[in-house]
Amino acid sequence: MRMKNTPIRVIRMADHIRFVLNDQPVELDGLSPMTTLLDWLREHRGLRGTKEGCAEGDCGACTVVLERADGHREAMNSCIALLGQIDGQAVRTVEGLQGPGGAPHAVQAAMAESDATQCGFCTPGFVMSAYAFAAGGERADLDTIHDALAGNLCRCTGYRPIVAAMTRVAGLAVEPAPQLPTRTGSASFDDCFHAPRSLAELVALRARHSEALLLAGATDLGLLASRSRKPPAAVIHVAHVPELTAVSETDKQVTIGAAATYAQAMPALTSNYPGLKTYLARLGSRQIRTMGTLGGNIGTASPIGDMPPVLIALESRLKLTSTRGAREILLEDFFLDYRKTALVADEVIESITIPKLWQGEAFFCDKLSKRRDQDISTVAAGYRLRIKSGRIDDARIAFGGMAATPKRAIAVETALKKDGFAAAIAAVETEFKPIDDWRGSAAYRLQAAKNLLRRLELRVTSPGQAVEVEAL
Repeated sequence: MRMKNTPIRVIRMADHIRFVLNDQPVELDGLSPMTTLLDWLREHRGLRGTKEGCAEGDCGACTVVLERADGHREAMNSCIALLGQIDGQAVRTVEGLQGPGGAPHAVQAAMAESDATQCGFCTPGFVMSAYAFAAGGERADLDTIHDALAGNLCRCTGYRPIVAAMTRVAGLAVEPAPQLPTRTGSASFDDCFHAPRSLAELVALRARHSEALLLAGATDLGLLASRSRKPPAAVIHVAHVPELTAVSETDKQVTIGAAATYAQAMPALTSNYPGLKTYLARLGSRQIRTMGTLGGNIGTASPIGDMPPVLIALESRLKLTSTRGAREILLEDFFLDYRKTALVADEVIESITIPKLWQGEAFFCDKLSKRRDQDISTVAAGYRLRIKSGRIDDARIAFGGMAATPKRAIAVETALKKDGFAAAIAAVETEFKPIDDWRGSAAYRLQAAKNLLRRLELRVTSPGQAVEVEAL
């Protein structure tokens, strides 16, 4: 936590950043678009209820609410959001919550009356997560409340009174969303933050500025500005390109735009692949899923990214687009080496297409991490199986955290189809040579992967047996 103000670079912009804050229009000129929303709120707007605790989107002290044009309210981390991303949006902070006649808002009253605060540092973040939850009309069951609170940490009060307050405000009526500022064309802030509004503009910008980083939700790149204090020199923000934010499906496949957020993609993913429901609930928090994207998770090419092994197992393919046209590539062929991909300098990931499961197919996935919530995987796995007469007729299996890239386990698949699970488990050691790091040793990862295959065997052969920790 910083104890003094952080200098913010003052510059000139070609366009002005415009958004709505607590129902009031804001237009900014002279601030870098790479400034974090949190820094601007605290150091320029004087709204210090929103706090910094971790500077990486983990603790929730910086939580504010994004108010969508369709009326949805979504909690988000202001510490890793850049001002350029907020152009055209509406944001509400804890200072923007009020009840009738200036009284405390119902969420604030519920927190106070439930004794749900102690030192108070984290309380504004909890209040804003509770406000987003209340506005969503969700049921007040414990699983949903815990999911809504997974992105907020409290060190002193304990969560029982906070959960009690959340129960009281479930389904609370909220006012209509504010009208958002309109921007019909592309924008460029300081000639370093480019925000195209069409695919043609995006690929043209990519061709001209191949050195610029592609920015979707900033749940990864935002850390350069927040934690490292070294924001990128130039970015191309892809979140306003319709082709990249679309989610569609046919009777054979689901297509997710590379810049569609997890929150937008989850209904299609969980309805078609039920095994993803618990898995996605552990991918970051609601604050992260408000901004994070499948395309970003793939594009960073981390060997421990949560989604690549799952998508490889599902035989997903990418659409890569440039001014030269579009091409498709299997996701398993996209990762070349550690943090190296097949993406050419002038290309962007436009979409991810995932085949639907056929009759007789089953899909499972697993994630092991040091913390259950809010943690990157140590080992992740996805399995797509075709089962006939109790026997594995076909299989696609992929692991993350077991090699320099997310990797399909072809030798494991072959052994499983030919000789069963015992042979597949034995094949793990010949196929993978993981590294030691602070998340887990190579020996741990090998044993964990074997154990996950043993769990998979129990899922297939004894479907009524509880094999998940949550079910015990």
